[in-house]
Amino acid sequence: MSGRAADDRSVADKLFAIADAFATGEDLSLSEIAARARLPLSTAHRLVAEWVAWGGLVRGDDGRYRLGLKLWRLGARQPTARRLRSAALPYLEDLLESTREHVHLAVRDGLGAIYLERLSGRDAVPVISDVGSRLPLHATGVGLVLLAHAPPEVLGEVLASHPRKYLPNTLTEERELRIRLAEIRSIGISTAVEELTPGAFSVAAPVRDASGEVVAAVSIIAHVERVSEPQFALGVRMAARGVSTALGWRP
Repeated sequence: MSGRAADDRSVADKLFAIADAFATGEDLSLSEIAARARLPLSTAHRLVAEWVAWGGLVRGDDGRYRLGLKLWRLGARQPTARRLRSAALPYLEDLLESTREHVHLAVRDGLGAIYLERLSGRDAVPVISDVGSRLPLHATGVGLVLLAHAPPEVLGEVLASHPRKYLPNTLTEERELRIRLAEIRSIGISTAVEELTPGAFSVAAPVRDASGEVVAAVSIIAHVERVSEPQFALGVRMAARGVSTALGWRP
């Protein structure tokens, strides 16, 4: 689309283009938003300010922007999201009780994983995920599970977005990602060690609906020193299976 064609879009189209700029789940600078939304910097500045004033975007201390809780709350009112969270909560609470670490429920939205719930133990490892957070698929345990079970074209879109290498263990190359995703589909869980957060590892498993489709992922994030403890993988498998059963799935 040319710059002139972009100028012919309605204000609503431009606002939605700004929201779509966050499809990868990353925080963005104003210039990155303008480039992804194909807007002049001055127009992006004005419309981003409107998003911030409404609560749809939040500007961090570093000057970068992320999706705001107001947008997440609108999505959370959607019946499917409410039903999923309601079905999952008892199993997440059991998982928290047994591990005292972070427990997550997330769904895929475009190229990002949106966190519908997070329960945390008092001494859990510091993490950046929170309720309403949107994080990249390729760099999180839940994201890798969701990516492994997404339509094949989604991986192509992730690779085309030039995924960021957050830490040395973050996978960004096509070959290594394809191998990793095939492994997740084969063994049924994802284990991500220091791929987004230093000092932390994640174990995640898929949640299926009555049709057998993967609609969400459950995960634990814990201190990396505990990575060899077997209860995490077992607990996540059992929790994901319980949520799936509550949604009507039968193996």
